[in-house]
Amino acid sequence: MISPEQAQYFFTNTEDSVCVISASGEVLYANPSAEKLFEISSDKNIKIWKAVPFIEGNDDLIQLFIDSVTNKVASHEAIVDYYGNEGEVHNLHVRMTCYENEETVYLVVITNLTQLFKVNSALVRYTSPEIADYALTTAEGQKSGGMSKNVTIMMSDLRGFTTLSAKLGAEELIKVLNHYFEAMVAAIQKYNGTVIEFLGDGIFVIFGAPKDLPDHPLMAVKCGIEMQRAMKAVNEWNKEKGYPELEMGIGINTGNVVVGNIGSEKKMKYGCMGSAVNITGRLESLTIGGQLFITENTRKMIKDELLIKSESSFLPKGSPEELKYYEIEGIGDLTLGNEQDNDIIWQEKSDISECRFYVLEDKKVQVIKHSGKILKKSQNEKFAVLLPDIGLKEKQNIMLCNDDGSIYAKVIGKTEEGFIICFTSIRQKISG
Repeated sequence: MISPEQAQYFFTNTEDSVCVISASGEVLYANPSAEKLFEISSDKNIKIWKAVPFIEGNDDLIQLFIDSVTNKVASHEAIVDYYGNEGEVHNLHVRMTCYENEETVYLVVITNLTQLFKVNSALVRYTSPEIADYALTTAEGQKSGGMSKNVTIMMSDLRGFTTLSAKLGAEELIKVLNHYFEAMVAAIQKYNGTVIEFLGDGIFVIFGAPKDLPDHPLMAVKCGIEMQRAMKAVNEWNKEKGYPELEMGIGINTGNVVVGNIGSEKKMKYGCMGSAVNITGRLESLTIGGQLFITENTRKMIKDELLIKSESSFLPKGSPEELKYYEIEGIGDLTLGNEQDNDIIWQEKSDISECRFYVLEDKKVQVIKHSGKILKKSQNEKFAVLLPDIGLKEKQNIMLCNDDGSIYAKVIGKTEEGFIICFTSIRQKISG
């Protein structure tokens, strides 16, 4: 049996705020933590609700004390905010227990959760709500290791980010990216996606982990469409602020991956690995701004009606056979609505200009310089017809150069005149 002296020693040295109050609410005892929290002394015979500053925000705590005492509640607990005299905010877990013997007294134990709430809030912001919940509430969340799971992966990327970052200062660049990410994450959370990480200007998302999501292929495609639709508002904001227009490409693939905590005991991150991830990255790299591509694996798992603009195939690295993919314009009544260039309107008169260009392989600029001619351009100057000195492949990336700098483009088709290219970075005049 613990003695009163031992109990007082324990209460004195605990970080929790502990009070003993009478049946009328007067503070009979307060340990040092409680005296510091409420700025009171046990010998002042103050009622506990009077110790709480009577300011906006403290109503819930004051009412909790009054209700527990006046209604003689046997036990009560709640999490409430507490605003101190200096304006500091505390998140308190309050437990009140009524003891009736010769006289009625209440034991009040208050745990300050402020720091824990801050840590949880930071964890949610620096990872994602789903990963934070997985880490904090599951046994697997604290362990290193992973499991095989069928998920849908989405990767998005801004076109022309390298050129954009060279044109904007650091503060402006972060402002533009943060506004863009806010809009994209809102769509991702709406469809229960989990952001694995931001890759510069890109976003790596999975649907179906760490929490199960039975219809993850459908949710991913709907999310991708919402993200492309959201670009209109993003660019309206950019225009108002005097920033360049942004364009985004999205690739979606479904497959088995390994998900779980990767790293060491001192530092871990929730990750996703496997060939399905690599295929998604490769698929996303084939897109131009405004496009959404999905693989055959994703398409065949969706029962809703897909609006398919075109289909094609590509050969993933290390794969013995090509994989089909589809350009998606909508699903059911949900369409992209991003005013894509379905029909290219060419300028009536275009000056033929000489140009120099380099071919890109795996995003690396090759050393061999090639020459060509820009035969004509579209009215919005997003497309051009290039007559090169070498043969080019559809979806191949190139970098055109002049004395003022460089501009990136992707080959999107072939005509009798030459190759149709789409400029994928901030557009500028290309001439010899």
